[in-house]
Amino acid sequence: MAVMEKEKLLLYLDKIKTFYFKKKRMPSYSEMLAIFNLSSKNAVFKRVSALIKAGFLEKDNKGQLLPKRSMTAIPLLGSIQAGFPSPAEEELQDVVSLDEYLVSNPNATFLVKVQGDSMIDAGIHQGDLVLIQKNLQPKDGDIVIAQVDGEWTLKYFKQKAKKAYLQAANQKYPTIIPRQELAIAGVVIANIRKYK
Repeated sequence: MAVMEKEKLLLYLDKIKTFYFKKKRMPSYSEMLAIFNLSSKNAVFKRVSALIKAGFLEKDNKGQLLPKRSMTAIPLLGSIQAGFPSPAEEELQDVVSLDEYLVSNPNATFLVKVQGDSMIDAGIHQGDLVLIQKNLQPKDGDIVIAQVDGEWTLKYFKQKAKKAYLQAANQKYPTIIPRQELAIAGVVIANIRKYK
């Protein structure tokens, strides 16, 4: 693919991405007429076919247009010091799909929105999203989502002398010792927070 063709293709991809992130769906061919500033659906079809061939888009078995993970990948520009400042050069090193980075088993993974402040000292705040993986065996000190005596909560999993209990990451909250049942639904594998 020529450099000029690739640049144009990436421009079309950016326009589809903008629509996708704004509307939470892929645009129709009719909508792409306006997005690409074209007058024929045939011209849209050619651009979409090129984006599919380049691996940015795909179609499902019903012919619906879908984004490939590479379309939603974010540029990785290197690393940054969290200690003393050092010179940094912005250079594209790779692209990262947050789904691929955070999720190793999509069929066993789900998100939960945090309410309350019982895990604040673990860096988990109200409004955060925690990523839970269901098929992991919890270890002492893991943060888990659990059902305790019929109530759901997010806490540290603790085990002492083969007895399991839950502990908050906030001194305002007591240790939770199950009276009857403790069922672990999954282990927290990531915490996601938006600042803006």
